[in-house]
Amino acid sequence: MSRRPSTRAGDGEAAPESDRFHNAPHPRDATTLFGHGAAEQELLSAYRSGRLPSAWLIGGKEGIGKATLAWRFAKFILAHGDPRLPAVTRATDLSVDPNNPAVHRIQSQSHTDVTVLRRAYDPKGKRHYTEIRIDDVRRVIDMFHHASGEGGWRVAIVDSAEDLNGSSANALLKLIEEPPPRSLFLIVSHRPAQVLTTIRSRTRKLNLGELTPEAIIETVNSLGGTFAETDQRRLTEAARRSGGSVRDTLRLLSGDSLTLIEAVDGLLGHLPTVDWRRVHGLADKLTGREATEEFEAMISAIFDWIDARVRQGAPEGARLAPLAEVWDKIALSARETMALNLDRRTFILNAFTDLSTAVQAART
Repeated sequence: MSRRPSTRAGDGEAAPESDRFHNAPHPRDATTLFGHGAAEQELLSAYRSGRLPSAWLIGGKEGIGKATLAWRFAKFILAHGDPRLPAVTRATDLSVDPNNPAVHRIQSQSHTDVTVLRRAYDPKGKRHYTEIRIDDVRRVIDMFHHASGEGGWRVAIVDSAEDLNGSSANALLKLIEEPPPRSLFLIVSHRPAQVLTTIRSRTRKLNLGELTPEAIIETVNSLGGTFAETDQRRLTEAARRSGGSVRDTLRLLSGDSLTLIEAVDGLLGHLPTVDWRRVHGLADKLTGREATEEFEAMISAIFDWIDARVRQGAPEGARLAPLAEVWDKIALSARETMALNLDRRTFILNAFTDLSTAVQAART
């Protein structure tokens, strides 16, 4: 039987999970998956073929359902360990009866043949480690070098590849280079092009696209609990602004970012006229380090606004040049402000000054 890590934070409390977003359900608990039917079919077809690649690199933007898909596939093959079973040959997707015993054990984290490789929790420091350590990979190696606890598949989900350091990535590479029989590695990656080249070369690539706003709305409504009570107008607006990510949608809904973005839109909508009283008020709210998320949301709102203006602008390229130039100027200033911890107030005031000038130039 494999050695399993402690999931306790101390004093009887469950340790927080680094691969879980705030109070949203963990991906292993999801019973539905929206917007990735083609990816499901690719995994299902590979399993049915009897020649399932032992390692997959599931790539795409953060928060679009990569981990949910990985857990969904893990539950499917652990519930149906033989690809020749009627339940597999007749399946139209990777859904599994929630009453299946394997599903229950996975969701209770008691299944001995499935493990997740993620940033572990440090109970002394009361925080997650910043990387997936080599000791974490060694635990997985130990599991795969023992006989399957239930005589079937052994599955490791890596969430995410970006958290591996050099030593842990190389240790994982050695395992996936020579995997034991009936082993499956599902490696989640937000930036697959930056994953260790040797890992990429030994995995089958499965890239997921961004979700449509409709798929995001369906996903959030399916989460249950308080999420099912989300105001649909706010949810629709957050989904539209999320860039195709459920995680970013939930982030917008969980704080003041959505309200702030709507306020920024109001200011931008009156350009080239600038309501400096409101701009100064905005700057007051965003100067502290605790407002970093809202500051980044404001920058995204500005870029979204410029992008929309360019897309619907006049065909004469010269009139759109000022908007393209102000995009580049604000993008450079934003990077410097964040990287060097420069004064955010100065950035905001300069940004609205430059935006006003650009809009005026585009109209002349």
